[in-house]
Amino acid sequence: MNMIKRTLGAAVACGALAALLIYANAAQPLKIDFWRIEAEGNNKVLAVDGRQWKEGQTSAGIADKARALYGDRYAEFLDRVQAYAYFPYIVAKDVTDFRDGEISVRFEGISGRIDQGAGILFNLKPNGDYLTIRANPLENNLVLWKFEKGKRSSVTWIRNTPTATRQWHDLKVRIAGAKVAGYLDGKLYLEHVLPQPVSGRIGLWSKADSHVYFDDFTVTPAD
Repeated sequence: MNMIKRTLGAAVACGALAALLIYANAAQPLKIDFWRIEAEGNNKVLAVDGRQWKEGQTSAGIADKARALYGDRYAEFLDRVQAYAYFPYIVAKDVTDFRDGEISVRFEGISGRIDQGAGILFNLKPNGDYLTIRANPLENNLVLWKFEKGKRSSVTWIRNTPTATRQWHDLKVRIAGAKVAGYLDGKLYLEHVLPQPVSGRIGLWSKADSHVYFDDFTVTPAD
């Protein structure tokens, strides 16, 4: 297998609207919407910072009420509330059609009252449809989501995947045709067979008021 660390360009998806794809040189200061390069000690990381998201700020009280009603499952409830349907993502500029192989990234959830979503985006189509496998330190779960015809829905939902905030974790998706396997910290948690083989662009994904660090985005095509 050929292992390649990819440079990321940036795009933003909000509801049914996918913004214009913009490429940025990672060696330069990057701030496109909520994505930017930040320093963690001596290391440069890619950060998504949704704390400035106005809708998330004005609605933050709902998170506290949901926590009181649903306990540890409150974040899963919020995942289904349309008011929080803001999904910033970035796209690897030099991978136009990923089909088989592995995509991995390291991430650290820093903060977020509504969400701390860290996802790998794949199967991105020209019409804006895509798939993402995402972890979340607020929920301790791993979910395969699909975004199709302007609507997001869960494909497979795996609970009880320990993912502590302010600790680095490894997220990986392995793709073989229509087969998708999701790994968190080296452990296989999720397996699913899609109706069609994977084909499309790839990148990283997040949600709402998440503040998350990403590092070591690696693409390993199958031989």
